[in-house]
Amino acid sequence: MAKSEPASIQHLSESECWKLLRTHVLGRLAVVVEDHPEIFPVNYAADGESVIFRTAEGTKLHGALDNTPVAFEIDGYEPATEQAWSVVLRGSAVQLTRAPELDKAAKLPLEAWQSGAKDHLMRIGTSKLSGRQFRVTKPDVWTTPLTDARRASFE
Repeated sequence: MAKSEPASIQHLSESECWKLLRTHVLGRLAVVVEDHPEIFPVNYAADGESVIFRTAEGTKLHGALDNTPVAFEIDGYEPATEQAWSVVLRGSAVQLTRAPELDKAAKLPLEAWQSGAKDHLMRIGTSKLSGRQFRVTKPDVWTTPLTDARRASFE
C-alpha cells in the first residue's frame, strides 16, 4: 500500500520543471545495464522538451542506445527560501546522427566538465516529467556537519 505524501510537498508544474531544467547543467542519467540500474552524472542542455547530453563510448552510451527507457534527474536546494526540489524526466534516449540535429545541438550551451572525447550526442525525449519541492527541516546545529548546505540559511 502506498503511503500518502506529507502536505508540505508541493508538486511542480511541467513549466516549473522545464524552467529548472533550463537553468541547470548537471544531472544524473539512470539506465538499465545487464538487468540492474546504473546512474551516471552528465552535463546536459535542455532543448525544447528534451534533454541533450554528450558521452563517450562505454556503459552509459550502450545503456541509453536503441530508444531504451531512461530516467534523468536534477535536484537542488535554495538556502534563501529553505526549499529543496527535484525534477525527474522519464523517456527514451536516441543518438543524434543527422547533420541538421547535430548542427542544432552544437549551438547549445553543452560543455563537458570531464576531459576526453565525448563524440556521441544523445537526446532524451520526454514521456513523463514530474517535480516536487518542500521546505527542509532545520538542522540540528550540534550534530549536522558543517558542510551540510542546510546550515547556511540558519547561521
